Amino acid sequence: MVNEASAPRLRFAPSPTGRLHVGNAYVALANWLYAHRHNGSFLLRFDDTDRERSTAAYAAGIEADLLWLGLGWDEKESQSARLSRYDEAAANLKVAGRLYPCYETPEELALKRKLRLQRGEPPVYDRAALALSEADREKLESEGRRAHWRFRLSGGTSRWIDLVRGPQQIDEASQSDPVLIRANGSYLYSFTSVVDDIDFAVSHVIRGADHVTNTGAQIELFLALGVAPPEFGHLPLLADASGEGLSKRLGSLSLAELREQGIEPLALASYLSRLGAGAAEPRTSLDTIAADFDLARFHGGAPRFDPAELWAMNARLLHLLPFSAVADRLPPTADEAFWLAVRGNIKRLADAADWLDILRDAIEPRIEDVGLVASAAKLLPPEPWDVSTWGAWTSAVKLASGKSGRALFHPLRLALTGREDGPEMKLLLPLIGRRRAFARLRGETG
Repeated sequence: MVNEASAPRLRFAPSPTGRLHVGNAYVALANWLYAHRHNGSFLLRFDDTDRERSTAAYAAGIEADLLWLGLGWDEKESQSARLSRYDEAAANLKVAGRLYPCYETPEELALKRKLRLQRGEPPVYDRAALALSEADREKLESEGRRAHWRFRLSGGTSRWIDLVRGPQQIDEASQSDPVLIRANGSYLYSFTSVVDDIDFAVSHVIRGADHVTNTGAQIELFLALGVAPPEFGHLPLLADASGEGLSKRLGSLSLAELREQGIEPLALASYLSRLGAGAAEPRTSLDTIAADFDLARFHGGAPRFDPAELWAMNARLLHLLPFSAVADRLPPTADEAFWLAVRGNIKRLADAADWLDILRDAIEPRIEDVGLVASAAKLLPPEPWDVSTWGAWTSAVKLASGKSGRALFHPLRLALTGREDGPEMKLLLPLIGRRRAFARLRGETG
């Protein structure tokens, strides 16, 4: 339940090790919409402590992807600038006895897990490191071993009311004490994320369902650091159109690629905001999407991301957009009459330029019925033309030729546009104009 007395504060925390894909956008959008609906704030935080893989170029690309989608942020932070703060928080946990050093190698840990499984025991860490004396630790370090540090769980049960999944609980006795600091001294996400959420007063954490188990340990970590945990919401993970996991296909579903292909940001936002939550209709602003956004709708099985449905959404959105929403992305010679004529028959905005070429440039007409179109040319009325001209003209051609239906309209469309189908001819004819129409009906390039 949102506390209306205090504005919520949410964050999106990508690692700048690649560009955003639809799975990232799904989570980022949910956080932004929730904050926007409840008059809250939205923080962009780069989890960039992995210095080998994180780059400024990827960070800039992520910012560009978010801005294309319309998801501006109120503040921006980077974990790489906060290492001293993590040192401080870790030191406090060590003093409190909640963070302890361990010296097992990955191979030794794997063997321990294997032996526990063979004995029918859960493959959790056995806390052997807690029994080490100071002398034991010194000996191991003299041999070249470096400690990794684990957070000691209480062994109790972590409970919370999930914003998406409802009441949740994790038996921490069934979990290994999580590693918070690697042997090389670098911090893991599960630790730095909690410290950041504390320092930046994050009130709601909305993320994927793959983090549910982590949440129990993080709740204990919040409490160990002396702060009440935020509210959590875990969105179901996306699947592809066949119901399989989407992760293997994410490389082909980057926001950069979708943008290049011609997907409108509002189409993607309209689609993702309701994915798995019922039928979606295109919305012409993020404000209208936010007004209807409800996390409670996101429950059940994995929602299916279907590119075909996204493209259908893209077309439906374009059919609704006013000229003012696209004018700066259309060719300079395109006007409102042109846009209103063609928007109902395009799949992507770039398709409009093709129709502008057909209407304004020379084309090779396709003459299907020589006699019909020759007669039609003679019956062209004088200009000015408007939307009523097509009906009046074709009625005269019908009367003169005795033809109707497809036998009448199809040859005229082919001759005038060179296309089998397209926007309504009553809208196109005034844009073609009498001079071009006459030439095309006579089989001339025009």
